[in-house]
Amino acid sequence: MSGAYGLDLAEVSKSNAPQVLDVPAAPGPINEKNEKALYIPEDTSQDHSRTESLTDPNGKEYPTAEEIATLRRVCGTIPWSSYTIAFVELCERFAYYGTTIVFVNFIQQPLPDGSTTGAAGTHGQAGALGLGQRASTGLTTFNSMWAYFTPLIGAYVADQYWGRYRTIQVSIFIAIVGHILLIIATLPPVIAHPKGSIGCFSIGLIIFGIGTGGFKPNISPLIAEQYESRHPKQYIQVKKSGERVIVDPTMTVSRIYMYFYLMINIGALAGQIGMVYAEKYVGFWLSFVLPTSLFLCCPTVIYLMRNKYARRPPTGSVLTKALKLWGLAMKGRWSLNPIKTAKNMRSDDFWESVKPSRLSQAKPVWMTFDDVWVDEVRRGFKACTVFLWIPLYWLAYNQMTTNLISQAATMELHGAPNDLINNIDPVALVIFIPICDLFLYPGLERIGIRFTPLKKIAWGFGLSSASMIASTVTQHYIYKLGTCGDTPSGELPNGDKCPAAPINVWVQTIPYFLIAFSEIFTSITALEYAFTKAPKNLRSVVTSVFLFMSAVSYAIGEAFVGLSQDPLLTWNYMTISILAAIGCVGFWTAHRKLDKEEDKLNFIPESSFKGRQLSHGGQAA
Repeated sequence: MSGAYGLDLAEVSKSNAPQVLDVPAAPGPINEKNEKALYIPEDTSQDHSRTESLTDPNGKEYPTAEEIATLRRVCGTIPWSSYTIAFVELCERFAYYGTTIVFVNFIQQPLPDGSTTGAAGTHGQAGALGLGQRASTGLTTFNSMWAYFTPLIGAYVADQYWGRYRTIQVSIFIAIVGHILLIIATLPPVIAHPKGSIGCFSIGLIIFGIGTGGFKPNISPLIAEQYESRHPKQYIQVKKSGERVIVDPTMTVSRIYMYFYLMINIGALAGQIGMVYAEKYVGFWLSFVLPTSLFLCCPTVIYLMRNKYARRPPTGSVLTKALKLWGLAMKGRWSLNPIKTAKNMRSDDFWESVKPSRLSQAKPVWMTFDDVWVDEVRRGFKACTVFLWIPLYWLAYNQMTTNLISQAATMELHGAPNDLINNIDPVALVIFIPICDLFLYPGLERIGIRFTPLKKIAWGFGLSSASMIASTVTQHYIYKLGTCGDTPSGELPNGDKCPAAPINVWVQTIPYFLIAFSEIFTSITALEYAFTKAPKNLRSVVTSVFLFMSAVSYAIGEAFVGLSQDPLLTWNYMTISILAAIGCVGFWTAHRKLDKEEDKLNFIPESSFKGRQLSHGGQAA
């Protein structure tokens, strides 16, 4: 019996019903001792048309094969422990964005006359070290790339040695050390010696990035695991109207990441706006002290909740085994022709050929896992191939924090600072995330449209391309209507600054709104995809691969620096729009078959392979 996406519904029903040692208890460490069993009606796997309910000892009812194919799916209730993790993320993002938003002025601009703190008042320009644009661009670009490279290290340490919870704890304290060094670099006596200040600042930046790298890839899996530990599988719920619906963990995880991202943007919005005014009217020391003060809430909340969080212990050399498995599958498939190699990697038997049951006695000694774990690894590698397209998306997104700010400065601002306009993006996200969660996604589900993760990501690419088209049109009219033509950032013959083009700056609302919607579809969904598709003992690593794509995008973006100036900005936006459109078409073409496997991938039962042996206390033995 088959249903949507070509699934064998009996097999789906079997995988949906949790087996012994498959449902982790919560709260507390997830381990083999405290997991619960489930009663499964006898011979369910032999009768593909059977419609008996599957129940656990507590009476929770799980969907049958037919119900999986026919019933509407809804989100479950998010546990309150997830909200505390979201609050921790809000504090961390307030600290990160509140600190980094003032980097450029601190490094580039000189200390205002008569100021010892860098503050300049209403009509002055805040500054401190006066090292110029090259130094500020170099250090801020390094910080961005470093902050998205270090998650690879933090994820490896978490999955291999410490576990997510301990890695987050240690990373928070490392980040605090970085914050303290940044504060020291901005104190008035230190600013008076620019070489000493920039030295302290640079060391603090490196340590700060290490802390961020250990935090980011582990906090997002931890928040979703709070729900999964309670409800790892679909179950039946009867509405007040009598309608039977399926409470779907995948949809619930999607909702969790929507509000997780909402908290990120609330923190970023408050940090960016608040610290810009702190530097301007009080000094840089305050714009670094306030984020650090709020960041101190993170270790406090994490510690107080230590016995409430569901936690997975580290599982040893799982990543090594996954890479060895991939290497074994690649034997005999390499070719000097890269197209042929890629085709060989996508063959149907690529992963089937290295399953322990297929190799039998010929399997290597390190192959201590079962066939199901091979399916999990395949699913994780598929997620990583999905993320390989993401840098093209980030190219468009990154315009928001660079060229669009400069574009705003050439239009009529009507009293608004040009670097304030890009806060339209987080404001739009705060508005649109609940709309998508409460109306758009449920509405599509009610009319029978499955807006799967890969469809969302593809739409995100398309919207980012549309955003750059809007920016291209705006830039064209700036050149056309402005007094200085295609050099609006230049000077008039008498040396005065070129007047603003007669275009209201709030026209940028269009590209910022489109970017915000694209983030909901692409960025949030990618976090969800990393969590749901990675093997449970490799979630941090797969999440870090997604984060690392941002660092790759920054590196690619260096190739477009030559276009990021007048009179070439129209070509800059147009080129990036085309690349995002190519990303949209290419992404969907490459992964449309994978999209048809969405339910099948989600219904893979959990492998019995946990990595190295776990003790009953939940710690790696």
